[in-house]
Amino acid sequence: MTGEPPEGQTYTRGTPNVWASPAVDEQLGLIYLPTGNSTPDFWGGERTAIEDARSSSVVALDLKTGRERWAFQTTHHDLWDYDVPAQPTLYDIPNGKGGTTPALIQVTKRGQIFVLDRRTGRPVAPVEERRVPKGSIPGERYSPTQPYSTGMPVIGADPLSERRMWGVSMFDQLWCRVAFRKLRYEGDMTPPSLEGTLQWPGFYGGMNWGSASVNRTNDYLIVNDIRLAQILRLVPRAETDRILGEPKVEGGAGHDGINPQAGAPYGALLTGFMSPLGVPCQNPPFGTMTAIDLKTRAIVWQKPLGTTQDTGPLGIKTHLRIPIGTPTLSGALTTGSGLIFYTGTTDYYLRAIDVRTGKELLAKRMPVGGQATPMTFVSPKTKKQYVVVTAGGARQSLDRGDLVIAYKLPD
Repeated sequence: MTGEPPEGQTYTRGTPNVWASPAVDEQLGLIYLPTGNSTPDFWGGERTAIEDARSSSVVALDLKTGRERWAFQTTHHDLWDYDVPAQPTLYDIPNGKGGTTPALIQVTKRGQIFVLDRRTGRPVAPVEERRVPKGSIPGERYSPTQPYSTGMPVIGADPLSERRMWGVSMFDQLWCRVAFRKLRYEGDMTPPSLEGTLQWPGFYGGMNWGSASVNRTNDYLIVNDIRLAQILRLVPRAETDRILGEPKVEGGAGHDGINPQAGAPYGALLTGFMSPLGVPCQNPPFGTMTAIDLKTRAIVWQKPLGTTQDTGPLGIKTHLRIPIGTPTLSGALTTGSGLIFYTGTTDYYLRAIDVRTGKELLAKRMPVGGQATPMTFVSPKTKKQYVVVTAGGARQSLDRGDLVIAYKLPD
């Protein structure tokens, strides 16, 4: 359908939506739409084949007609809220033959980075289907395989193990090890369960909003990620309604808590995999920044991003700049001079990083943290270049602001 529904009809409810900002190639006449999954997020037993076909995908439409030209799915029958979270990055990458390929680079919550020919949707970096764990919930169906971008580095998705359990003391580390053994975890794509599934990467990512950035001088792709495991447990309808205290629920809830999944036979209980002290159970880093050479498709450098200064056990700030790497939200700004500007850590800094080495060149303290990608412009009056950030408050912080801050770059 490329127009309004016929009179007396409406669009089908609950189908995949356009979850992140689209990207446009005017020369090709295509718009690229990153989609979410069909509602509810963690139950797919009643989804139709049509709903499944374009969920958690990149869909290319003809700008003039609105008709689909191609589609690529990043997660089949998504039961993990692995929607495509970020705007596609359009970049002509070196093809190794002295020319370039018009590519679309899509980062995902799974830590997979898919590189596609944006004319056709065919993979430029190899993608293969791999078998994944099966589930056993009555009425649900499961995809036997999932797509893996084997031609690109995977970011922040190394398998968890009991040895990787962590804590600020031996006591909460022991608690985390015991909790790990009780949860269902068979590697990534372990499906939701009644006993509780450890989801890794979590439904925050991997990569999230803000997309990737490219340094054209070196053909470096810059990505940042979140490394927080989550616990996902399906809760039978009667128990869900009892928890909510109301048998009829309209709409759904956000993450961390009971998600009603109204109309489904199960709600979903979502929690972070944290110790009783409110510290992540898996070992740090909890967020990194990575530079990938698009010519070789290899990691050039990777570093933990963010310190413990404005966070800590039980939500108490440590005021210590321990560089363990914190969850990162927002994208990075990369300039032609070889600088990366970033504000999306849980400590309150605007950072400038050398794109070639990953070395931190500047950490400018802000009143509160940020979650948005910086922008830059050259003033027509002063001819000076400025970097502008919004500081509304870092995620998982009680400090809030309503600030737009401009910084002038040196001549």
